[in-house]
Amino acid sequence: MMDEARTLSVARLGTADYAAALQLQDAMVAARMRDAIGDTLLLLEHPHVFTLGRGADERFLLNPPASVPVYRVSRGGQVTYHGPGQLVGYPILKLTGADRDVIHYLRRLEQAVIGSLGGFGILASRRAGLTGVWVGAEKVASIGVGLRRWVTMHGFALNVTTDLRLFDAIVPCGIDGCRMTSIAALGHDRISVTDVAGQIEREFAATFGYSRITPVSPQSSWNLVASATPGCEARG
Repeated sequence: MMDEARTLSVARLGTADYAAALQLQDAMVAARMRDAIGDTLLLLEHPHVFTLGRGADERFLLNPPASVPVYRVSRGGQVTYHGPGQLVGYPILKLTGADRDVIHYLRRLEQAVIGSLGGFGILASRRAGLTGVWVGAEKVASIGVGLRRWVTMHGFALNVTTDLRLFDAIVPCGIDGCRMTSIAALGHDRISVTDVAGQIEREFAATFGYSRITPVSPQSSWNLVASATPGCEARG
């Protein structure tokens, strides 16, 4: 049920360096903790990068190209790839009351992605015991989250026109035999990252009960980085 007073701010950041985006998340989480900003969804793409969750096993990094950086970060989950043609969403939300349930939060993230894909005529679903979104036997979206005092960070990565060959360098999400797909590979190659971002905005707001979406300029978001504390270590 939507609360008429709830507004979701959305910042579309274009392509952003992974380390810079981590600093931005740190700054926004701190700002959300003190109510200096409201709930915000960051939508962006990254240059090529591999990331490991806080407890991820490095053996799932099979043969990453030396030119692609690897980051270990404070989200859950194993190893994944981010790169051009992939829509990444970082929700910075303050969870309160009954919403302070990590599993429920993960299921709602999945539902927002599933609903967005449905808007393009793509039938997606969950898989029992796993986090993420699948189309048939192939995974189209990965999800890994972090929380600080019940403020969320990290989020989801949805393959739109992603070069899927980069996933061959890892065991995606630590799932043996996992094959990744994309919206383009599913036969919808005319759908752009921008198209998907618009659909995600609407589905995310509906799933999480926001009645209004307010665009936030990228510059006003990046202005928060000055107060950020780097939250990761890079390798390679």
